[in-house]
Amino acid sequence: MKTVSLEVELDAPVDKVWAIFADVTRCDWVPGVDAISAQDDVRSFNMAGIGEVQEKIIRLDDLAHCLQYSAIKTPSGVNHHLATIQLLPLVSDRSLMQWTTEIEPDQFVVAIEAAMRASVEGLRKVLGSER
Repeated sequence: MKTVSLEVELDAPVDKVWAIFADVTRCDWVPGVDAISAQDDVRSFNMAGIGEVQEKIIRLDDLAHCLQYSAIKTPSGVNHHLATIQLLPLVSDRSLMQWTTEIEPDQFVVAIEAAMRASVEGLRKVLGSER
C-alpha cells in the first residue's frame, strides 16, 4: 500500500472551502465527473475514462473541517482506498488543505496523484469564480 499526500495553500477562508467539501454531491471541482448522487453514507458517480465509482463517507466533520471517504466500488480493481481531506485556517483568509490517499495496489499511485492534482486545480478555479 502507498500513500499520496498533497499539502496546498488556498486563497480562500476555511469556511468557504469547507462548504464545497461538506456538500458531498458537489462535483464542479472534480474533472471528469458531471454528477454525484448520494444515498445514506454512499456517494456514486461516473468518472470519465474510469466508469462507475462508489465511495463511502466515513467522516464528515463540520467542526474539524475533515472529510474522509473510501472507494468501495470501482471498475479498476482497487483493493484499498482511503482518502482524508483536512482543512486548516491560515492568516489573511487563506486555508491549508491536507489531502492524503492510501491506495492499493501500488500501480494506481500515479493515476491517483494526477487526479488529486487536477482536482486541486479545479477547486482553485471554483474558488476563484466564487469571489
